[in-house]
Amino acid sequence: MKRVGGRESCGTSRRVLPLSEALESLYARVPLGMRLGLDAMREACARTGHPERAFEAVHVAGTNGKGSVSAMVESIARASGKKTGLFTSPHLSRFAERIRIDGEPVDDDTLRGLLGDALVREARVELAVIEVGLGGRLDATNVIPTPRAAAITRIAFDHTDRLGPTLLDIAREKAGIAKPGLEIVLGPVSGDVRAAIDSVAHEAGATTTLADDDEEAVRFVASARLGLPGAHQQDNARVAFLLGKRISADTSAIAKGLAVARWPGRLETLTLKDGPVLLDAAHNPDGIASLVAHLRGLAFPPDRVAIVFGVLADKEWAAMQDILADATSRRFYVAPKGRAAVSPEALRTRSPGEVASGVGEAIERARHAVGADGLVVVAGSIMLVGEARSLLLDLPRDPPVAL
Repeated sequence: MKRVGGRESCGTSRRVLPLSEALESLYARVPLGMRLGLDAMREACARTGHPERAFEAVHVAGTNGKGSVSAMVESIARASGKKTGLFTSPHLSRFAERIRIDGEPVDDDTLRGLLGDALVREARVELAVIEVGLGGRLDATNVIPTPRAAAITRIAFDHTDRLGPTLLDIAREKAGIAKPGLEIVLGPVSGDVRAAIDSVAHEAGATTTLADDDEEAVRFVASARLGLPGAHQQDNARVAFLLGKRISADTSAIAKGLAVARWPGRLETLTLKDGPVLLDAAHNPDGIASLVAHLRGLAFPPDRVAIVFGVLADKEWAAMQDILADATSRRFYVAPKGRAAVSPEALRTRSPGEVASGVGEAIERARHAVGADGLVVVAGSIMLVGEARSLLLDLPRDPPVAL
């Protein structure tokens, strides 16, 4: 027998791999690349007795904001007394961050024993908040049956090689989470993007509603205390408010959930002995624009801000650099680990800056440039932010992986 989520369950005897070996087996799939499609996941669900049917779910898609909305909704659900699961990707430090039960990442023993099993079902979760990994229509998370609630947050350019070259193409792919009878809450979208989403949703028998059009959501969030920093989190909070309503959370639980929600690496300020460091996982032009807007509202003048920037080669890095150009002239370039990165020399060619051999060196040089009373910012890649956070907080780290 094995004990999972406070109960014992019986099953066939099998060898439990050490965590390092289990992760190594999982990571061995990386060279195969990210392959969109549901057939393999549907087969896996069938082999394990359809664990995706064992709990209610909230499904959250979008380009930017989906992780923040997922974190807010999970916090709201927990504040309303539900036992929660949260699935997000990628991780910052440990692979276990992707799977949280009642707000906490699963421990190594649980992850080791259940990496190949149906963890959320075994933990008897009442509600799972599931962040879409890539797109929506063909993302592996789309095997879940009609969820209790669903949302599509902001639509912006990212993964255009897989989702299509225009915002309308990307919107249609993300709208693929639509299912019969489902009302999808939308974040701020333009009229033509809304029309593209609606065309897919209506064909599937679903409907949509704009969070910004809901007067109660607008009023509530305007006076609410949000645990996540940044003006753009107001947009995400309105989406989370309506999702909270759809899972029957009352306004006191919604207020508490929004206030205590945490999402590391997203405009997260670390107060360290040698000065503050702001970590932000902005990794596309839309995200970088939100970061720059946030920086303008802080008390640091541009010459007291230094940015450590690194970006993966499949991102729109030139546009990201252009948006950052006015934020500060103190730039330090480094290559993120995990996938093919833009060379720091190429970044320096486009916008003057210094090249560092690694994130530790880049942060140290950035701190020297602005002093203890200046701000060091790390952005451009989730993988870079994860590496920096692990280094600065002395956290154990699993390798980054696009799974």
